[in-house]
Amino acid sequence: MHCAIIAAGEGSRLAQEGILRPKPLVELDGRPMIVRLIDIMASAGADSITVAVRDTMPDVIQVLESVQGTLPCPLRILPCNTPSSMHSFHVVSQAVEPGPLVLTTVDTIFRADDFRAYAAAFTDGKVDALMGVTDFIDDEKPLYVDVDAYGRITAFRDSASAADRYISGGIYGLSQSARDILNDCIAAGTQRMRNYQRALLSAGLNVKAFPFSKIIDVDHAADIDTARSFINDSQAL
Repeated sequence: MHCAIIAAGEGSRLAQEGILRPKPLVELDGRPMIVRLIDIMASAGADSITVAVRDTMPDVIQVLESVQGTLPCPLRILPCNTPSSMHSFHVVSQAVEPGPLVLTTVDTIFRADDFRAYAAAFTDGKVDALMGVTDFIDDEKPLYVDVDAYGRITAFRDSASAADRYISGGIYGLSQSARDILNDCIAAGTQRMRNYQRALLSAGLNVKAFPFSKIIDVDHAADIDTARSFINDSQAL
């Protein structure tokens, strides 16, 4: 299982709210959030970790370079000046070795033990894609997830239906067949990760949901305090 982190955003909303430090370097538990995420992935048995980062973020690159060589797996720093997370994902997918890949963005905050359980379920190899979901809904534009009795995802919705319990947490476990569909999406001009997820269903892939106890997306200054409290309360790694 290879892991990847997209840290190529500019963090403009945080900057507008007075947080001038690059988002990946915001500290949540005494560590920059990107280092915390790398540590979690390494502890879950990642064979490699690739981080997509803008080359206009020298402070982030310096921190990543300081982590290289301290992990039980290789850490690749991938310059990535793309216009969207979807395009960053494509660059990452092209760079990472073929096979199972777990991808998330740098500002996705979750418990370490939740992720280890998720990684173990994904590496069983019984699904084409395993999406991290949560019933903690605190997002500006959540992507609602329809799940059947067997945990299979049947639809992704921009608005909730009466039966929806979960939203997408931005944690994507993808087999090679799921990664191949990304190439088709990029070629077709598909925009946004949620439309890529819909393409997986349209292609007939076996896409399942894996519930996390809570996933927090750090977009605003107030989200930083929420994430810190969550980590302290749960004693997450």
